[in-house]
Amino acid sequence: MTLESFSLPPQSGNPPRHLLIALHGWGANAQDLMGLAPYLNLPDCLMIFANAPLPHFQVPGGRAWYALEQEGYPGLSDSRQALGDWLRSLPQTTDIPLNRSVLLGFSQGGAMTLDVGLSLPFAGLCVLSGYLHDAPNVSESPPPVFIAHGSHDPVVPLQAAQSAKTTLTRLGVTVDYHEFPMGHEISPATLAEAAQFLRDRFATPS
Repeated sequence: MTLESFSLPPQSGNPPRHLLIALHGWGANAQDLMGLAPYLNLPDCLMIFANAPLPHFQVPGGRAWYALEQEGYPGLSDSRQALGDWLRSLPQTTDIPLNRSVLLGFSQGGAMTLDVGLSLPFAGLCVLSGYLHDAPNVSESPPPVFIAHGSHDPVVPLQAAQSAKTTLTRLGVTVDYHEFPMGHEISPATLAEAAQFLRDRFATPS
């Protein structure tokens, strides 16, 4: 199982100093989050947008990290392995170490961000409308996590975000937690807070 991805070079035109990797949600694809790039104000950042490995069962052109509609989440184990292997390969292909990289995910992509990212030496993780699958594998020095969720989310209940915050904090993870009066989406206010988190993480000496 391999991951297809698309990249956007730094807006500054200079060699990249940082890396942002974005994981889309269930039924979307890599292009779904590419429109966020101009609003993040990260001029020296290379951005990579990954396609989930599985075709969505219902949405033409859509992808999935696993079969969310089926009990037991078929495909999760394979996707977890493929994503982890791919992320660990990125320093060789981009010349940017993981400690100068942030992994971002929306919805199912946010769940994969927590599932895989907490065991890797990222500068930070950014989870938008995401959730935890179960107790995550957390490294001795886990990256800080930004969590943003809509208080009116009809797809992933707010309780999932609150539970993730509680679990991660108990495991020693630093959590920057935000609730917004929105549904299952990325609002301008969410984007502003996420962008600030990203700038702060990229400004922190590794």
